[in-house]
Amino acid sequence: MSQPPATPPAAAAPDDSDDLATLAKGGRTNTLGFVIRLVARIPFLVIATRLYGAEALGRFASALVLIEIVALICSLGEKRGLAQRLSEGAGENRAAETNLVYDGILLALIYSGLAAALLLAFPEPMFPNGTNSAWDIWLVATIPAFAVTEILLAAQAYRYDIGTTVRTRAVVEPWTISIGAGVFFFIPATRDAGLALAFISSIFAGLLTALWPFLRTYGLPRNWQPQARAMAAMSARAFPIVGADAIERGTRLLDIFILGLFAPPQAVGIYYAAQQIASLPQKLKTSFEPILSPVITKNLRIGNMEAIAAQVRQVGFWIIAVQLGIALVLGVPGEAVMGLWGPDYVAGTAALAFLLAAEVAASMAVVSESVLVYIARKRNLAISVGVIALQAGLTIALIELADAYGLGKGYEAAGAAGALLIALAVSSLIKALLLKHLLKAPVSNWRWALVYAAAPAVVVGYAFTWLPEWMELVIGIPAVLATYAAVIWRRGFDENDKVLFRKNVVPVHDTPSA
Repeated sequence: MSQPPATPPAAAAPDDSDDLATLAKGGRTNTLGFVIRLVARIPFLVIATRLYGAEALGRFASALVLIEIVALICSLGEKRGLAQRLSEGAGENRAAETNLVYDGILLALIYSGLAAALLLAFPEPMFPNGTNSAWDIWLVATIPAFAVTEILLAAQAYRYDIGTTVRTRAVVEPWTISIGAGVFFFIPATRDAGLALAFISSIFAGLLTALWPFLRTYGLPRNWQPQARAMAAMSARAFPIVGADAIERGTRLLDIFILGLFAPPQAVGIYYAAQQIASLPQKLKTSFEPILSPVITKNLRIGNMEAIAAQVRQVGFWIIAVQLGIALVLGVPGEAVMGLWGPDYVAGTAALAFLLAAEVAASMAVVSESVLVYIARKRNLAISVGVIALQAGLTIALIELADAYGLGKGYEAAGAAGALLIALAVSSLIKALLLKHLLKAPVSNWRWALVYAAAPAVVVGYAFTWLPEWMELVIGIPAVLATYAAVIWRRGFDENDKVLFRKNVVPVHDTPSA
C-alpha cells in the first residue's frame, strides 16, 4: 500500500498563502462558472420535461449512464492524474510536457474507440427501457470526444487556466444542449431523436472549445515517439485513479441504472429531473478539482503534509458552505421547484431533498479523495468499491420495498436517492478518517456555524411554503439565500474564508482548528 512521502529535512515550506490565493482564484472562477451553468441548465430541463416528457427523458437518462461511465474510464483518470504525471515527468521542459499530454490523448482515443465499437456491436445494456429513435445508438460517438475533452481541460488547468473549463462546461455544453433540444424538437424528422442529437452536439462543441486554447498553450507534439511499453505502464498506473473516478461518478449514475431495470421509464425521467437540479452543487464541488490537483501535487513533491491538510480543510469548508446554501435554496421550496417541470414531476420532491442532502454529505469525501488518489490509491479504491456496493444493495432494497407496498413512482425515486445519501455519508466519514491518519493532521470541513446559518434559513423558507408557489419561488428563494448568506458570512467565515470572494487580497495564514 502506498504511503505519503516523508518530509525532506531540508525542504523549505512553500508559501501557503500563495497556495490559498491560487485556490481562491480558481474557486472564484469556477463559482462564476457554476452560476452560468445553473442559468444554462434551466432551459434544457424546461424543454426536456415539458416538450419531450418523462418517458422519453427516462430512456435518454438510462442511455447516458453507460456512456458517461465508459467515457470517464477511457479518460484514464487524467482529470487528476495528469497533474502528477506532468509534475514528475516533465520538470520545466515544455516540449516534454506537451508530449506527455499527447501520450494521454492517444491512449484515451485507443480505449474509447474500442469501447465505442463494442457498444455499437452490443448496445442492449445502454437501453434497458428501449430507445426513443434510431439515432440514439450514435450516443457512443461522444465517448472519444468526452474522454479527450477531459484531458485537454486537465492540461489547461495544470497551467492554471480554469477559464477554459468554465467556457466549455458552463457555457458551451449546456447552452448547446438546451438550444439543440429545442431546435430538434420542432423539426419533424428529428423530433424523437432530439435529446440524443442535442447531447451529441453539446459534447463535440465542448471538445472544439477546449481544443483551441489547448493548441495555443501546448501546440503540436515535437519529436514525439509513443512507446508501447510506456503506454502500458501508464495504463497500469492510472488504474486506481480510473477506478476511483468511475466509482465516484458511478454513485451518481448507479441509481438511474437500477431504476431503469426495476422501474418504468416515467420513474427514471422524474428521478433524472430531480438529479439534474441536485447535481448542480456536485458540479460546483468537482470544479475545484482542476485547480486543487496542481497545488496538492506541488506540496506532495516537497512533503508538506500540513499544508495539504490545511488546503483540504479550507477548500472543504468553502464547498460545504456553498453547497448547503444551494441545498436550502432548492430543497425547502422543493415541491414548487419540481412543479416547474410539470405536475408529473412533483412526485420527485422527496428524491430532490435526499439528493441535495447527499451532495452536502459527499463534500468531505470528494476533497479527501483529491489527496488519497495520490498517497493511498489502493485503499481509496477499496473504500470506493465498498461504498458503491453498499449503495447498490440499499437502492435495490428500497425500490423493491416501495414497489411491494405499492407506494408509486415518487417513492421508488426517493428510495434510490435515500440509498445514495447513506452511501455518500459513509464514504465521507471513512475517507476523512483515513486522510487524517495519513497526514497526521485534522482535515474536517465541519463547523457549527453551518447549523447556525441553516436553522433560520429553514424557518424563513418554511414560512414561504404557505404562500402561493410563484411567491415561494420569486420571493422565498432570495429570502432563504439572503438569510443563510448573512449568518454564514458573520458567524462562519474568517479572513481566510473570505478570500474566496475577494480579489487581490493575501489571506492571513491561520490554520483553522478541526
